[in-house]
Amino acid sequence: MAIIGETLREARMRQRLDIADVETRTKIRAKYLRALENEEFSMLPGPTFVKTFLRTYSEALGLDPHLLVEEYRATYEASDEPEALRPLGPSGNPRERRRGGGGPRRVGPLPLIGLGVLAVVAALLVIGLLSGDDDGGGQGEQARSETTETQPRPQRTERERPPPRPKRVVLRIAPVTETYICVDTGPGTETRFQGIITDPQTYRGKRLRVNLGNTSVEMTRNGRPFPIEPTTEPVGFAFTPGSSRPLPLGDRPCA
Repeated sequence: MAIIGETLREARMRQRLDIADVETRTKIRAKYLRALENEEFSMLPGPTFVKTFLRTYSEALGLDPHLLVEEYRATYEASDEPEALRPLGPSGNPRERRRGGGGPRRVGPLPLIGLGVLAVVAALLVIGLLSGDDDGGGQGEQARSETTETQPRPQRTERERPPPRPKRVVLRIAPVTETYICVDTGPGTETRFQGIITDPQTYRGKRLRVNLGNTSVEMTRNGRPFPIEPTTEPVGFAFTPGSSRPLPLGDRPCA
C-alpha cells in the first residue's frame, strides 16, 4: 500500500498545489516529486537523497517529515548499514620499507674512484703552488688582490616572499551532467544551496561543506583543481582555506 505517496499527493491536493508550485518552493525537479508520490524511489540518486527529498517535500506541505522518513526506512531500506565512502585518492598498496641488513655494508667502486681523483687533484695543486713560488709569486698575489678590489660586489636580491595564504574558500562546482548538491558552512548553519544543478556554481566562505549526489563534476578550490575519484555513490567534503577532508555520511549537509 503506497502510504508515503498517497500522503504527499493528498496533502498537495488539499492545498490546491500542482507539481510546478512545489518545484518552485522546494527547488526539487518535478520528475523527482512525481517519483516520490508514485513511490518510484529507484528514479532518485540513492536512499540518502530519497530521505532528504522526503523531508523537504513534507516540510513544504506542513507534514511531519519524521513520520514519512521512518515509514520509508521501515518499508524500503533492506538494512541500516551506512553507505560506504570511497577514498578520495587513487587506491594502491604502500611500498614496503627496505629491510636494514645486520652485516657490514659493501663499498662500491665509485667511492674508491672518487678518492683517487681527489688525490690526483691535490697533487696537482701542490705542484702548482710550488712552481708559483719559484716564478715570483708576489706579483701574482698582487695582481689577484687588485682584481679582487676592483671587481664590483654583486648586489643581494631580496628573497622572494611566498604568496599570502588565502583567508577564504572559493569553491567552484561545474557539473558534467545534472547533479544534486547541498552546500552549507558547517554543522547547524543555514543551507547555502540544495537542489539539482546543470550549470557551474561558485560558493565562498571561511568554511564550506558540500554533499554531492554523484562525482560527475569538476571542482576547483581557490583556483586549483580538486580531484575526485569517480564513483556511483554520493560523496561529501569539508573545506577550509588551507585544508580539505572527506565527510562520512552522517556529517554531510542535508543528509
